[in-house]
Amino acid sequence: MSKHRRTLSRGSATSNPPRSPSPPTLTYHHPPLLPIHTSALVESVAGGAHYSGAKFDNQSPLKRRRSSQDYGENHRQLKPEHRRVLNDLRELYECRPTVDIFERTWSPDAVFEDPISLCRGYNEYTAHWFAMSKIYSESKILSMRVMSSTHSPNRLVFSLSRQYSYRFLKRKKIIDSIIIVDLDDNDKIIKLVNQWSGKDLPNWRGAHLLRVINARVVPCLIRTPKPS
Repeated sequence: MSKHRRTLSRGSATSNPPRSPSPPTLTYHHPPLLPIHTSALVESVAGGAHYSGAKFDNQSPLKRRRSSQDYGENHRQLKPEHRRVLNDLRELYECRPTVDIFERTWSPDAVFEDPISLCRGYNEYTAHWFAMSKIYSESKILSMRVMSSTHSPNRLVFSLSRQYSYRFLKRKKIIDSIIIVDLDDNDKIIKLVNQWSGKDLPNWRGAHLLRVINARVVPCLIRTPKPS
């Protein structure tokens, strides 16, 4: 009997203690990505913070006109004041420049920029437009779409696809552009930037100087009518 009790006590001493229950499995759920609102992108364009790499000077002399409608306006709806500007630019890009267009829509001290020119003032930017009508026999607009039209800042942004026919080479070329137009309080152009293929204007060494030289040479070659 005593031997049997010793056997039980020895067996109970070596028996494994009961295991504690395993902890519950934790599952982590990653929070969903925040939605990207298209309106925020449009407002970025309207404010000139960053658009296709273009940099704008928010401290420009352009006086911003603010009203209670500025914050709720539809940036993609063409403003009535901008319709005339867009129609006149259509005429220019179709190689039909007139003095009336420049007197009606352009400030005398306006700046025109594209990858090959940096024109400042009436004599330089009008020579650019009249030179186009000499170089190209035809310019056809394939598409034109308003991307942003705002009062504050007073700015128009649109995309443009056009086909040029060279007058002497007898070949055609298609250029797609993003065009940014800044206007003054009288809805006249004070700055126009034409980005070919939506790319930055060239900034390699010497590019700025060449663009300035080109803008100054063209008026010596092209005679433009003077305003009345």
